[in-house]
Amino acid sequence: MQMEFTVQQIAEVLQGEIRGDATQKIYRVGKIQEAQAGEIAFLANMKYENYAYTTQASALIINRDFQPRKPIACTLIVVENAYAAISLLMEQYQKLTKGAKSGIETPSFISPTANYGEGLYLGAFAYLGHNVRIGHNVQIYPQAYIGDNVQIGDNTIIYSGAKIYADCVIGRHCTIHSGAVIGSDGFGFAPQADGSYRPVPQLGNVILEDYVDIGANTTIDRATMGSTVVAEGVKLDNLVQIGHNVRVGRHTVIAALAGISGSTELGEKCVIAGQVGMSGHIKVAARTSIGPQAGIIKTVKEEGTALVGSPAIDVKEYFKAYAAFRRMPTLLRHLENMVKERETGAGKV
Repeated sequence: MQMEFTVQQIAEVLQGEIRGDATQKIYRVGKIQEAQAGEIAFLANMKYENYAYTTQASALIINRDFQPRKPIACTLIVVENAYAAISLLMEQYQKLTKGAKSGIETPSFISPTANYGEGLYLGAFAYLGHNVRIGHNVQIYPQAYIGDNVQIGDNTIIYSGAKIYADCVIGRHCTIHSGAVIGSDGFGFAPQADGSYRPVPQLGNVILEDYVDIGANTTIDRATMGSTVVAEGVKLDNLVQIGHNVRVGRHTVIAALAGISGSTELGEKCVIAGQVGMSGHIKVAARTSIGPQAGIIKTVKEEGTALVGSPAIDVKEYFKAYAAFRRMPTLLRHLENMVKERETGAGKV
């Protein structure tokens, strides 16, 4: 299915101001550097500004504070936040073109004690364990595994091959992508006198609150006791590891390959870049921003802190230190020359 809307209709959805031909027909969403006639693009990152003057798109969504340096040929839709606007537009487009699946495909397994609401989609070879409780309009794609006593809220989507272990709780409007594992055992082993390790039973669960997105092949460990909690609105990228008894605060985002060790607590609205590693049993204050490949080995107490490096330090201090580090070869050459001059001078009679 292909959408067909006028610029006027799109502007009404986005609550934007039109500059140009409001009757232009739009059929698709495209990248600003590749878009052709009949497509709508957006400009949010000024790295792509030059494409605004050459794009072949029929319409372009821009921020209200953007001041073009040259004429722009296509029709403009002016909004407060172009990135948020295009996200909303693409969401509406997805709903129109894909639609929600429904019905129960065979073969699949549903325990006689499982209970589910209206509008369930259950793909072939999916498994619903004993005492599972599923809300309305939930979509569970083929080969997904839902363990015993799991609870899943309304309008949640679980994609193919995702695994949700027993006793876990999934909120409303969550999305769990393929290969994700929710509720596997935490990394708990007790050292023995002979140097071996005895597994510590992991008796807790995982709780995902509402509007949580879990990327492909991400793993969230169940708690040793109690719950590992991923709070409302959290977004986890692909290949993220969340250890046992971790708590991730509301609306925090974590990029790919990050690892959060057990019993660490992240505050709300933190931004964690890719490949960040965190020690266990520490706390990270709300609105902390952590750069890629940073290592966090101690508690971050002050809200709004920006950290980079491993071990991580304040971003301003890091770049001061890095600037000095880059000058080291020059400073060493100067030092060597000074030593040579001194030695040569000392050798003169």
